[in-house]
Amino acid sequence: MKVSLRQAEESDCPRLLELIRELAEYEKAPEAVTVDIHHFTESGFGEKPVWWAWVAEVEEEPGKSIIAGFALYYIRYSTWKGQQMYLEDIIVTEKMRGKGLGTLLFEKLISICQHSRFQGIRWQVLDWNAPAIRFYEKFEGVSFDGEWLNVGIDMSGNK
Repeated sequence: MKVSLRQAEESDCPRLLELIRELAEYEKAPEAVTVDIHHFTESGFGEKPVWWAWVAEVEEEPGKSIIAGFALYYIRYSTWKGQQMYLEDIIVTEKMRGKGLGTLLFEKLISICQHSRFQGIRWQVLDWNAPAIRFYEKFEGVSFDGEWLNVGIDMSGNK
């Protein structure tokens, strides 16, 4: 199996959104994906992008590849630590899980973080998602914080 990593391109957005919907199904929340393709694309490739992504392409046959996974992140600022990468999602399509794509993507993010001199990477994982928790536990320095609660305001219904 030939796998290559590259930065996401605007033309990848429809496929990335497909994978996001696949993740939402897995997380038992398909109705939670409300972003449309225009907003998603503009947010990553418009005049002022707010997210970046790396994709893992798998060659299905010579000259024909498909995006089988991606990692989408943005930069957050901690008043205590400084700039940090926030991993919004790392997604590998179900049939390609366990083949090393997630590891390649995560190692790429670690490399970007080190090169950019960010102070760390932050992300969330559902407490019931044992495969994801086992995946993250493989990486040196990973710690799980059971002290903080997730808090937010949903403004999607306010126009």
